[in-house]
Amino acid sequence: MHAVCSDLEGVWVPEVWINVSQKTGIDELKLTTRDIKDYDELMQYRIKILKQHNLKLKDIQHVIATIKPLDGALEMVNWLKQHTRFIVVSDTFVEFASPLMEQLEWPTLFCHSLIVDDDDTITGYKLRQKDPKMKVVQALQSLCYKVIAFGDSYNDISMLRQADDAILFRPPQNVVDDFPQFTVMHDYTELKQYLSGHFGF
Repeated sequence: MHAVCSDLEGVWVPEVWINVSQKTGIDELKLTTRDIKDYDELMQYRIKILKQHNLKLKDIQHVIATIKPLDGALEMVNWLKQHTRFIVVSDTFVEFASPLMEQLEWPTLFCHSLIVDDDDTITGYKLRQKDPKMKVVQALQSLCYKVIAFGDSYNDISMLRQADDAILFRPPQNVVDDFPQFTVMHDYTELKQYLSGHFGF
């Protein structure tokens, strides 16, 4: 029995923080887990920039409401849901995710939550658990599933290392260069052919 775990941003939808940067004109917010390996360092940096510019949670949610899935994403998500057990494992937040999940017809999502004060300012975040992507894979393996995982960024690497089969999907060149051991794929057609050929999906 197989299960599939994937990242969200960069795999199924555009990067949220890049869109926030573009819509607000705040260039410092364009950095993502493709650029900074330490997730806590990245989030503390983002929270500091949001505070400096007096950006509230609702401002980010307004941007997210305009984001559309990548071309072909919905069809691929539905194909996975039909053929295997499929979980999106993301470092996004519950407070961000609903508009994106609705457009993808609600695949299962495991992610984090934000800490927000009474005036709608993001003051922190709460991880679901330490190294959650890897631990989702471990949990599925403990249930005797062979896990196929794919993602595009540094924060996906522990998940890919733990998985029985791993794919860097549409990664930037710096991630490819740092982790040449992983198979690299660039579109859903290639991914579907690989999963069908190797696992009979």
